[in-house]
Amino acid sequence: MNTLDWLIVAGYFAAIAALTSWVMKRRRDTTDDYFLASRHLGWFVVGASIFASNIGSEHVVGLAGAGATSGVALAHYELHAWCLLVLGWVMVPFYARTMVFTMPEFLERRFSPTSRYVLSLITLIAHVVTKFAVGIFAGGVVFGVLLPELRVDIAGYTFNSFWIGSVLVVIMTGLYTVLGGMRAVAYTDALQTVILVAGSGLLTLYGLKALGGWHELRAVLDPDLFNLWKPLVPAGVTGTWAPVKEAGRIAWYFSSNYPWLGMLFCAPIIGLWYWTTDQYIVQRALGARDERQARRGSIFAAFLKLLPVFIFIIPGMIALALAKTGRAPGLAAMVGPDGRAIPGVAQAAFPLMVVKVMPAGIRGLVVAGLLAALMSSTAGAFNASSALFTIDFYQRLKPQSSQHHLVWVGRVATGVMVLISLLWIPVIQGSKGLYDYLQGVQGYLAPPIFAVFFLGVSFKRLNAKGCLAALIVGFLLGAFRLSVDTPVSLGMAGFAQGYPTGSFLWIVNNTYFQYYSLFIFVVSCLTMIVVSYLTTAPEAAQVTNLTFGTVTPENREKSRASWNRWDVINSGIVLGLILLAYLYFTG
Repeated sequence: MNTLDWLIVAGYFAAIAALTSWVMKRRRDTTDDYFLASRHLGWFVVGASIFASNIGSEHVVGLAGAGATSGVALAHYELHAWCLLVLGWVMVPFYARTMVFTMPEFLERRFSPTSRYVLSLITLIAHVVTKFAVGIFAGGVVFGVLLPELRVDIAGYTFNSFWIGSVLVVIMTGLYTVLGGMRAVAYTDALQTVILVAGSGLLTLYGLKALGGWHELRAVLDPDLFNLWKPLVPAGVTGTWAPVKEAGRIAWYFSSNYPWLGMLFCAPIIGLWYWTTDQYIVQRALGARDERQARRGSIFAAFLKLLPVFIFIIPGMIALALAKTGRAPGLAAMVGPDGRAIPGVAQAAFPLMVVKVMPAGIRGLVVAGLLAALMSSTAGAFNASSALFTIDFYQRLKPQSSQHHLVWVGRVATGVMVLISLLWIPVIQGSKGLYDYLQGVQGYLAPPIFAVFFLGVSFKRLNAKGCLAALIVGFLLGAFRLSVDTPVSLGMAGFAQGYPTGSFLWIVNNTYFQYYSLFIFVVSCLTMIVVSYLTTAPEAAQVTNLTFGTVTPENREKSRASWNRWDVINSGIVLGLILLAYLYFTG
């Protein structure tokens, strides 16, 4: 990084400060404005904000690292752009009719207040251990590469660039989030999307130029890295426990590197939960002016969601190819003696590419895009979490609170959750990789939430007791898996070598996370259905307009009037592009 690069980065922060200042002049000190931008967002801002919030630290840092170690396997998650079409066409009409602030509030409308509180608690926990902690950790990884020699001594303790970067990401992002609320988050996201796409796209182009082109990438790397459908058992692996020993805490009886069975059946569960029911994402659609703007914003975000395969995964693969060919000497440490990427080093593939491949000036733009991704995802998590705590808990406990006081509570809640997430960083440091960690935790927490939302809007017979039972049982199963995994990830005394081979806890710890996630989903669905049919059916008035079979003719007609043929055509184009990607990356 030279002077020109840092000037460009400084210009980026100046633009963010100016935009935040402009937003603050337009804000109103109400919960509707602070958490949902007064429900006045247009389709472009909705779509760009959804994309920017999603494309954060786990993508820029983790997804590029996973591209170096696993190839295009994780493109499955990025090709889940179709889930955004489900949000726009299936779920947005329900959310628009109810005018809710949060996803747990919708669950209360459909089922009961208790279900709302349980989901709020689960979601807050999920945000702390994934979005907050991962965002902070990724900021540290980026700063560790950009400023490796940075050290600060405080009270006898030495803090390196990793920890300094982690804290700086929190402070910089927290400032404009706390000051401007959802309006600041949404509009800065729109700006950051442009910078992020431009910077990351340039990194792909310069990386291919340094390597010698796309054909050279295909020639240097193992063809299996270009295959989306990984085999269940690696070639040459035999014996009852051999796949486990070969994969190293990845799968029981199955292979590592995202086998096709898990990607086909489990990944869509996580994708639909994330894109259609998670407060972190859906809050942008809730802030739209109307159902039409929310749907079109979702379709626009689906187009943008197709980009990460080419601006994050492919750069990670390019970094591996450059390291193997020696055409970028600074990347050589990424490759082990066996010619494969070293996971711990590979998760810094993106920032390493920025430093070693990009020319001066352009490098500053890419770093600005990198910081934009880190800050946008963290800002979205801040605002979504503060909305959950303030609206679903504090306001219910103190309904007489003024709008000004509720906004203040939301700001304080954000600070507390950030401090808690800082304590979780050592767990991520011990995990196999940043993106793997994120997908694993989401895989344990998402299934029961997905089950109650989609079964809830599909079948009017399911009731509050079934919903509550499914949430509790599913959450306990996920928490159990996390409690088994965490001591091993931390390398705690007595757990550094894992559990005794073949024991029950060893099997739980080594079961591939997608299969365990699928197990949670099946149990949650069965629990919800069985308990609902063993108890009283809900009253007709309680489910009106909240399930497909109970939408009134008036509301059905209103939804029909909110879209036209261009919305259908653009949705079809998204599906066509996804199909082309699957056909190309099929071995």
